[in-house]
Amino acid sequence: MFEERRLDSVNDEAAEESQELRELREQLAAANARAEENYKRFLLAAADFDNFKKRTERDLRKMLTDRRRTLLERFLPVLDNLERALESSGDDQALRGGLEQTLRGFRSVLQAEGVRPIDVEGKPFDPRVAEAIETAEAQDGVADDTVVGVSEKGYTIDEELLRPAKVTVAKRRE
Repeated sequence: MFEERRLDSVNDEAAEESQELRELREQLAAANARAEENYKRFLLAAADFDNFKKRTERDLRKMLTDRRRTLLERFLPVLDNLERALESSGDDQALRGGLEQTLRGFRSVLQAEGVRPIDVEGKPFDPRVAEAIETAEAQDGVADDTVVGVSEKGYTIDEELLRPAKVTVAKRRE
């Protein structure tokens, strides 16, 4: 009898421990599920932050590029006027020398900023880099739609169009 009671007591203890073990395993599984969910949220937040950082950097670069572009566009008419003054300076060598030096300085600054003139004269008209402001009768040996004169130079900045050239295009009279 004593043996039976002892056996019942051991069975009850084993059942209680088995129940506790099941409960602990359930709690562990629930904790692991919460940890997994929190980790997923962390990864999502980290990805969102990385995307925000990239978008902000891209927007800042664009804003700086736009400001730089606007400033350089404002310099181009000054450059044009210096070139015109140099062409019409005549025999005044002191004035001519000063204009040439100023023009070289402007060109140097613009070139350092990535601004390059577009060479369109004598080439087929390309509306992506030039704006036709007039036409002229094509001379012998000059094909239709060839740029025969440049009224205002065009410029690129880092391979993008800054200002189209204003040109005269050859056309055959019919």
